[in-house]
Amino acid sequence: MKGSLIVAGLGPGGPSLVTPEVATALAGASDVVGYFPYVARVPPRPGLALHPSDNRAELERASLALRLAHEGRHVVVVSSGDPGVFAMASAVFEAMEAGPAQWRNLDVRVLPGITAMLAAAARAGAPLGHDFCAINLSDNLKPWPLIERRLRLAAEADFALALYNPRSASRPHGFARALAVLRETCGEARPVIFARAVSSADEALRVTRLGDAAPEMADMRTLVIVGSSTTRVIATDGSPWVYTPRTASLAPGE
Repeated sequence: MKGSLIVAGLGPGGPSLVTPEVATALAGASDVVGYFPYVARVPPRPGLALHPSDNRAELERASLALRLAHEGRHVVVVSSGDPGVFAMASAVFEAMEAGPAQWRNLDVRVLPGITAMLAAAARAGAPLGHDFCAINLSDNLKPWPLIERRLRLAAEADFALALYNPRSASRPHGFARALAVLRETCGEARPVIFARAVSSADEALRVTRLGDAAPEMADMRTLVIVGSSTTRVIATDGSPWVYTPRTASLAPGE
């Protein structure tokens, strides 16, 4: 029996943001592999084997998924958001390249999902309406000096920034350093959006200035968006709208 492997994005949290394509893949799966809280989002049913594992076991679960598919199982590896954005798709291909040659000929598909940055941007308005970049602030897989260099260069290039994994219990100080780098480069006036657990029951959205942003405003369930120099805030009777205009120009002398 020929197996298959699908790497799927479950979206940012709410079931309404799981794409129909991903829902169909889960309905046909014999095995679901992923990080504990993401596997917990998949309803159990007869004939479905669930394989949850720890957050830092990406290559191990990728290898497990490839092995199960090679044995003829129909496997879905789940990630939150989109599997290709700081998630499991890269780990699967890393494991494939390092593993047995026969894994390279498996039936593998990657199904996109709604990323945290796009869900957060939609809640706030259109802060990513012009050029932007995404940076993962976790230093688990890359050194902090590289993160700081990329932050500084992206800020100097005047991108809006979507910052993933800003702060955790094991990394309480990195986000404070990131905010300091951004203030040094951008000043204090830029709008900052703290979007926590978007589309879930715990959703919270906060808009402030870079000068007023504090490390404790973020945790691992928070996506942080820092505007560019052109990003605008429209005051309303409720939460403000934040958007970045579609046009940009060079400053005098550039």
